[in-house]
This record gives sequence, C-alpha cells and structure tokens, in this order.
Amino acid sequence: MEPVLCYESSNTSCLRTIYPIHLRVALYILLGVTVILTLCENLLVTVSVAYFKQLHTPTNYLIASLAVSDLLLAILVMFPAMVRTIETCWYFGDFFCQIHLSSDVTLCTASILNLLCISIDRYYAVCQPLHYRRKVTDYTVLIMIAVSWGISVFIGFGMIFSKLNILGVEDFYFKYVACEGGCVLFQGGPSSVISSLISFYLPAVILLSVYLKILLVALKQFRSIQEAGHLGSVKPSNTSQTKATKTLAIVMGAFLSFWTPFFFCNIIDSFIGFSVPPELFEVLAWLCYFNSTVNPIIYAFFYSWFRKAFHLLISGSVFKSDTSETTLFTE
Repeated sequence: MEPVLCYESSNTSCLRTIYPIHLRVALYILLGVTVILTLCENLLVTVSVAYFKQLHTPTNYLIASLAVSDLLLAILVMFPAMVRTIETCWYFGDFFCQIHLSSDVTLCTASILNLLCISIDRYYAVCQPLHYRRKVTDYTVLIMIAVSWGISVFIGFGMIFSKLNILGVEDFYFKYVACEGGCVLFQGGPSSVISSLISFYLPAVILLSVYLKILLVALKQFRSIQEAGHLGSVKPSNTSQTKATKTLAIVMGAFLSFWTPFFFCNIIDSFIGFSVPPELFEVLAWLCYFNSTVNPIIYAFFYSWFRKAFHLLISGSVFKSDTSETTLFTE
C-alpha cells in the first residue's frame, strides 16, 4: 500500500493510501451491501407505518422516527463515508464535509434518543399498563420525537458549524489534522466529553435502568402467576416471559456492543494526546453505523404484523388495491 497525495498539485493535501484492487472491490461490496440493506430496511419500516392505518399508534410512530433517522444516516452519512473509507480521501468539498459531519453527529444522536423514547414507551406499557393509554398519547409521542430531533440537530449542526468541536485545540488541529482531501470529526477534550455524555452515556444509563426495571416487573408478574396457582396460564406466560427476556437482552446487547467502543475511544482520545489511530476510529464508526442496519430487525421485523406489512409492500399488493386498512393483527 503506497501512500500518495489526494491532490498532487496541492501543498496542503492529505496523504492517500491506495489499497490493493481486490481489497477495494471487497470493501465496496461489503460496505455497499450494508448501505443498501440499511436504506431498504428502514424505508420499508417508514412506509409501512405511514401506509397501514392499523400501525398508526404511538409506539409505531417512535419506531418510524427511529427508521427515518437510520434511513437518512444511510443516505447522508454511510454512502459518503464508504467512499472516504476506501479511497482514504474526501472528494466532495469542504461545505459538504461540514454537512456530512453534522449529519453524522445529528443522526447518530437521533437514533440513540429514539431508542431511549422507545424504552420509555415500553416502560409504561409493561410497568404501568392501566395508565399507558392516558400517558402515552399521539401528542406525547410527537413531543418526544420533536425534542429528540431538536437536541440532535442542536448538537450536530451547532457543534460543527460553530467549530466548538475544536475549541481549545485549534492550533493542534490546523497543524496536524486539517489538510485538503480530509474530512474527519476531530474533537477536543470538552467537546468529546459533553457530546459523548449527551449523545451516548446519559441515554445508555437511562436505557439500562428502564429495561432493567421492565425485566424485574415482568419477572415479578410471572412469579405472581405461579404463586396464585393459575396453572393454565403458567406455560403461556413462561413462553412469553422467555421471549421478552431474550428480546431485552438482544436490544441492550446490540446497543452496547455497537456504540460503546466508539464513545469509549472518543472520550479518552483527547486525554491520551490524540493517539487513537484514525483507522481504528473509522472501523468503530462503521460499527456504530451497522446498528442502523440491525435496528429494523430488532424493533420491527420481530413483530409478525410488520412482517405481514412488508410482505404486502414487497409483493406489490398495495398497487393492485387499497390495502391500507388491512387487518395486520388482532388485539
């Protein structure tokens, strides 16, 4: 792998690493398939919730908001990042670089905050079922979505365009990092700590607490059924409890596995002299992006009525007749 310049005629050009052709082709196939899957899966979720009237519920509005953030991530972030990762240069201009980085922070934060909103919705559904319909209304959910996106846009675009991310380390950034053909999210200590706390660590703590509470309440309900001697309902409840436990484990396991490595490196990088290799950051960023590929599988494909909706969309049945009022599930 021979290093050359991104722009041979520029004295301030970044170095470019040219990977062997077989490796580049393999990476384009792998990352390209990931981008397409992320785009198609989240598009299906969004269209399903918008089209089928039975899916017009507060919970599904939150799932649709999550799908929109992941859909936009595939278009505005993952596709340009694929080219940058493989070509090791940025060829789309400085302004679009700012849009790309702002969208990256905004959409990743929105994805995490939408997951947080879904966990709150599930908390009321499981732990306070009698008050669920009163507390979790369409209006409440719309407020939650608006707040999540507002915070995300404020952090993403506000931080990048005001250059708060390099506050206090401007000299280091312009001397050792900035170059023509580069587009990386560089953060100083205050920026990395504050943005990581808001975008990941605080939501992660709340998510863990909420899902742990849900699990404990579900276990308590199951034990109550057993102690009451309702033998006829024990087996179905046991099956349901096992399924719910596995779902919670998958939800939290995937979330923490995909996001923790990146934010751990992001928050310690400035304290160890910015010595984390850029290649490692690139790999960890793609690990975060991959969560947007998996989200529809965890939060949508898990439900049989979503699978039925997807089948109707993919088969083209929606174009042959009005299927918007199709019964996808029974209460």
